[in-house]
Amino acid sequence: MSILTRITHFDGTRDAKRPLERVDNVKQAAGDFRKQMLASPKVRYYQSFELVRVPYPSKYAYLNAHTGPSPFVHLCNRLFVIQFESGEGLKTLLVGPSDWENQRDTPFFKRLSDSAGPLAPVSEALIFRKTATVLDVLKSIGLDPADIDYITYDHLHTQNVTRWLGGNGQPALLPNAKLLVMREEWESTQSLIPWQNQWYCPNGIAGVPADKVLLLDHDTLLGDGSVALLRTKGHTEGNHSIVAHTPEGLKVTSENGVSVEAYVPALSKIPGVADFARYTGAEVVLNGNTAEYAIDQYISMVQEKAVAGPNPRDERYPNMAPSSESAGYWLFPRTAPGFRVGDLQYGTLQRAVKTRKAA
Repeated sequence: MSILTRITHFDGTRDAKRPLERVDNVKQAAGDFRKQMLASPKVRYYQSFELVRVPYPSKYAYLNAHTGPSPFVHLCNRLFVIQFESGEGLKTLLVGPSDWENQRDTPFFKRLSDSAGPLAPVSEALIFRKTATVLDVLKSIGLDPADIDYITYDHLHTQNVTRWLGGNGQPALLPNAKLLVMREEWESTQSLIPWQNQWYCPNGIAGVPADKVLLLDHDTLLGDGSVALLRTKGHTEGNHSIVAHTPEGLKVTSENGVSVEAYVPALSKIPGVADFARYTGAEVVLNGNTAEYAIDQYISMVQEKAVAGPNPRDERYPNMAPSSESAGYWLFPRTAPGFRVGDLQYGTLQRAVKTRKAA
């Protein structure tokens, strides 16, 4: 059993000249892929943990739709710890291990902090909620940093991976981990045009050893097929979505949408969102801070919710688990979504003696 297996269901689905034909093609392929993945094993363990909450402009969170009074929403950034079986034994994957302590030089957030001037400490205390670090989470659940086999992010906005993988002259704190990333994302992050670079941490991937990075060119199944990484271009050039087969169905994680409501905007009570869906006919609302490939992002969000299927807790909503979920906050009125995923846990964490091989 290979660790990485190519998925072909979505090959060619976006080749049609007409965008709505691409939407239909992706929906059909998503149905076929969903059936196959639901017939495969479930992950051994899946748990999400809140790391930090940060302000994020409402005009980006619900692109072209938000009309409420608050200029910001509160995004809850989460870490997902997933274990799956493979031909080489149990593997542990971290999804979204944001080293938020060392990402504060990301230009957008640095400007936001600097704009507060001498009130910055008060402002930060009010609007930044620092719940846990990645290392805190690992310690709390009894995982040693050396137990981590892989890390991945749906995209690399704000991320600094140098402490985890080594780089800039420092040793790797996750000594056995490799980064799973789409080739387009890795390459574009090293050559950003000016308006893109406002959302990337300077030197966030600088000096990372090449053998710590696994570049993916295709949709990919991991191990026994209980986890998949699907290319969902749009929010960034190399965006991908993480799909995990859990006891509650297929959980799909990305930041293409900042809430489950972004995938069913007609149900939203957030000012402007349902109206936007009504007068445009849009079935999703984009998270659009960079809007690199908006048409592709729309198609990707349709793909994600088609793969996810209905949420067993409320079948009106898709089974999404956003990597950064709008959480609502008293300082940001009328931004709380009507349905929140919150933290999730399935299965029991395991420790395993592993024979490490190249993937």
